[in-house]
Amino acid sequence: MNMGNARLFLVIGVTVVALGAIATGGKAASAPFMVTSSSFTDGGMLTKKNAADDPMRMCGGQNVSPALAWSNAPAKTKSFVVFMLDPEGLLGQGVSHWVGYNIPVNVTGFAEGEITKSSKNFVGGKGTRDNALYIGPCPPIGDSPHHYVFTVVATELEPASLKPGMTRDEVYAAIKGHTLGGATIVGRFAR
Repeated sequence: MNMGNARLFLVIGVTVVALGAIATGGKAASAPFMVTSSSFTDGGMLTKKNAADDPMRMCGGQNVSPALAWSNAPAKTKSFVVFMLDPEGLLGQGVSHWVGYNIPVNVTGFAEGEITKSSKNFVGGKGTRDNALYIGPCPPIGDSPHHYVFTVVATELEPASLKPGMTRDEVYAAIKGHTLGGATIVGRFAR
């Protein structure tokens, strides 16, 4: 690279940094609230291990929940809510696979298999099958891969604010006006 090009790149770099500072009021931009998983990549496939183990529906899985981790929660967050939804399930009506809430701010994720059993780190709501714990994917055989949307919502509510046994819609109604941000990761699964 010649000196002229090096100066041009330096000027462009300084300009980008200056524009970034102007756009954020001179403050460093904070990292976005995000959710990740060591079990699957965003848009990637969930494994058979994550699928439901329901012998009646012959899902063929082990019902092991994937690991989830979230970071950079908004300021003033006091608790989290986590939803797992299959929007294609029930012929497009959607299947709520898990609703968890009253998750304290110091909890920043769940280990693989953790939401498959009771824990002091969350209160289980009521999924489509009246389940308080994780139920893995079990889409109809031959369907295109369904999308399993894991959404983490940061709230300003104290961890004990929501009563046990609430459905997804009841939780949404209860947290309305108290949310500070949300982050999503999507896993896919087909049989």
